[in-house]
Amino acid sequence: MSTPPAEPSPAERYAAARRRAEIDRSELGQFRELLGFPLDEFQVDACQALERGSGVLVAAPTGAGKTVVGEFAVHLALASGRKAFYTTPIKALSNQKYSDLVRRYGADQVGLLTGDTTINGDAPVVVMTTEVLRNMLYAGSTTLQGLGFVVMDEVHYLADRFRGPVWEEVIIHLTDDVQLVSLSATVSNAEEFGDWLATVRGDTTVVVSEHRPVPLGQHVLVHGELLDLYAGHVDPTAPGVDPPINPDLTHLLRRSNREEVGQPRRGPRDRGGRQRPGARPGGGRPTPRFAVVDALDRDGLLPAIVFIFSRAGCQGAVQQCLAAGVRLTTPAEVSEIRRIVEERCAAVPPEDLDVLGYWEFSDALQRGVAAHHAGMLPLFKETVEDLFSRGLVKVVFATETLALGINMPARSVVMEKLVKWDGSNHVDVTPGEYTQLTGRAGRRGIDTEGHAVVVAHPGLDPVQLAGLASKRLYPLRSSFRPTYNMAVNLVAQVGRDRARDVLETSFAQFQADRGVVGLARQAQGHAEALEGYARAMVCHLGDFAEYADLRRQITAREKDLTKAEASARRAEVARTLEGLRVGDVLEIPVGRRSGHAVVIDPGGAAGFDGPKPTVLTVDRQVRKLTVADVGTGVSTVGFLRVPKGFTARVPASRRDLAAALRSSVGTSTGPTRKDRPKGGRRAAQDDAEIAALRRRLRAHPCHSCPDREEHARWAERWARLAGEHDALVARIAGRTGSIAAVFDRICDILLRLGYLATTTDDAGRTALQVTDDGRWLRRLYAENDLLLAECLRRGVFDELDAPGLAAVVSTLVYRSRRDDQGEPRIPGGPNSRLGVALDGCVRAWSELDDLETAHKVETIQPLDAGLVEAVHRWAAGRSLDAVLKGGELSAGDFVRWCKQVIDVLDQVSQAAPHQRLRDTARQAVDALRRGVVAYSSV
Repeated sequence: MSTPPAEPSPAERYAAARRRAEIDRSELGQFRELLGFPLDEFQVDACQALERGSGVLVAAPTGAGKTVVGEFAVHLALASGRKAFYTTPIKALSNQKYSDLVRRYGADQVGLLTGDTTINGDAPVVVMTTEVLRNMLYAGSTTLQGLGFVVMDEVHYLADRFRGPVWEEVIIHLTDDVQLVSLSATVSNAEEFGDWLATVRGDTTVVVSEHRPVPLGQHVLVHGELLDLYAGHVDPTAPGVDPPINPDLTHLLRRSNREEVGQPRRGPRDRGGRQRPGARPGGGRPTPRFAVVDALDRDGLLPAIVFIFSRAGCQGAVQQCLAAGVRLTTPAEVSEIRRIVEERCAAVPPEDLDVLGYWEFSDALQRGVAAHHAGMLPLFKETVEDLFSRGLVKVVFATETLALGINMPARSVVMEKLVKWDGSNHVDVTPGEYTQLTGRAGRRGIDTEGHAVVVAHPGLDPVQLAGLASKRLYPLRSSFRPTYNMAVNLVAQVGRDRARDVLETSFAQFQADRGVVGLARQAQGHAEALEGYARAMVCHLGDFAEYADLRRQITAREKDLTKAEASARRAEVARTLEGLRVGDVLEIPVGRRSGHAVVIDPGGAAGFDGPKPTVLTVDRQVRKLTVADVGTGVSTVGFLRVPKGFTARVPASRRDLAAALRSSVGTSTGPTRKDRPKGGRRAAQDDAEIAALRRRLRAHPCHSCPDREEHARWAERWARLAGEHDALVARIAGRTGSIAAVFDRICDILLRLGYLATTTDDAGRTALQVTDDGRWLRRLYAENDLLLAECLRRGVFDELDAPGLAAVVSTLVYRSRRDDQGEPRIPGGPNSRLGVALDGCVRAWSELDDLETAHKVETIQPLDAGLVEAVHRWAAGRSLDAVLKGGELSAGDFVRWCKQVIDVLDQVSQAAPHQRLRDTARQAVDALRRGVVAYSSV
């Protein structure tokens, strides 16, 4: 029986009363009256620190209410007559927060600045994306005058590999009198991040809360039955280490796997009924998604977000629910949903509704189900968010992009699998990702408990799931790196030496320097162990270290000869890929691509590994062949005419050519296996250098030692550890000043290209200054900033019209989701103005890539022409249907990429060296910003 809490003493009650009175008289007291609900302890602590003049870092779970602290900073700014900037990582979050603040303070007090929207930019409170604030700081914008507070929402985003460095740039460059409010998800190294903030920003209070305002229950759905993950006596809010699993769940999962293994079933098997290598046992059929929805509805767990790590999977889930007749809405809700959808989508041109799939989208919403992923039209995603937050849509099938900040709390969060595709491999969901995704379960003030549900699937281990659910390992790791734009801006503002000092204050360098302490301790341990190993291998007959070195030389020479033989075989295989023509029918004997294929692109000039021809296989797959794919080499076994104008991006074209290929190869029994040429050890046996080393080995005094092999084992340990020790010492040296070293190499490249120049003052001191070309580069914030500057300087874009300029700029920003799209079509052909400009871009890219390689820098991204035709058509005024027809690009992706092209074109309109190109860039922006691309929710 638990003991009731002791009554506070009179002194404690008096102290608590005084604290309440102080809060009531403070700005926090006035702010609290505006909210209409009590604040949690961590919110009070953070707000009080802010009112004292301290910066704050708040790390708390999703849904805990940390944004209240950011809103209090806005309140303090308005109360003191200063400005507040509220920054977010994405435009959707900025739009949402802008709407929230307008409702509280009025449209005249709040502004919005994103890449494509400007509303009341001089207001005392401005919501913006973090990039906008970074650009203001480098440009010395007058809008910064009077700035008192900056709120950085989702600050843990600084770990993002592509956009994370912007957060650190802002934190470092804000003036000291600005109070910084950093809002983060629960991270395991919040104190370390807080220590860094205190170093660069001064007094910073770290407030960490791991308490969820709504408790979270953990469940597994097995064949429509919902079971708790933990045993009955375990508290799901504090399960502890290795919590016991619900025995009923363990029994049901085992029985399910036994039944599935014992039954013949269609699945990952070959035609003979044997299970394919690598297929997991107990696969069975997954629980249908409509059955998952039915189970959630039956148990009162709606509304729910179902995370499926695939866009196609999200769309397929909605179709499954519609086909199964799922309806989760009342007639009154259907009418309300229809009204909201029609109002929100009124801006979409009627001729685009069919190509956007509007009618299917609307039908699904009226039944209470929807998809949410990056491939959707932003307007459709925002409509889903609005309807879900109103409680009208009951189930959303979403990819993990939904986890970032968007305010869509649910009663339940469902994980279909615990494995996701990271762009190159299938990887397990990490504890941090699991915590972030399931954090949306449980609506504060509505639900007494949130629910995290994992659907039973092949290979599900409840113990592993308990580990994911009970850990809070989500360390924040800096992704900061200097860029060319950053370098010219820093040199222009503070000079090279001061710029190096500034970069040394980055969180990346802070973490690297802290890591050196542990590495140095490890290196000391290595040194002591090496001394012990050296003593253990001492031989009374001679120098055993010298003898061991001879043995290692022999082994190394044998490995070199083996590599040379393998390289010769690889070159022989590469030669079979040379000289191919479009239409050649190939037989691939072994390897991942075995079978027949027809060449649709010979692959151009041979590189280090030979050419990489693009082929179409008999099953309609477009693939680039490499040496690794073709085993012992390909054989040309025939020729097939490829239709003129064939485009691999059009599914119908691929289907027809694959059918012709199957007819041409007939009923072939399959590829003929070539035997690999016999290699072996003859080269080592005949090598004069190895023979000489072996003679020296046999003549060495230690060769006759009776304990020779015992000494050799210690010598091997010594050599292995010595290699690790040397690598560790190099890591320590590399980490010290590593960010500044990269900055120096970037400055060397900019000097070589003429964006920076060396000057000497009267005292003989040298310094760097930004040239006229460098001043253009200061205004270019694109990922490929230097390549864009080079294209401007070389006049690559000068002869282009607006559609052509938009199309060529798309190659600098677009990244296709697949690498087997085939050769893109260039409007007008390779000799048109657009074709010539694209060729100029490729030449500039190649030269910069070589220059970066020589300077050991990796920033430049490859060009991708996969969007050229679509952007050109849209900028030329074609309809959305004509732009997307026959391709695999979704409307949402097209709009998203167009907005990124517009961002870069806006920069070109400011930074281009002559007026004609600046005018063309503005015309290109206007040509792209129409129809669905022009839509804005604000």
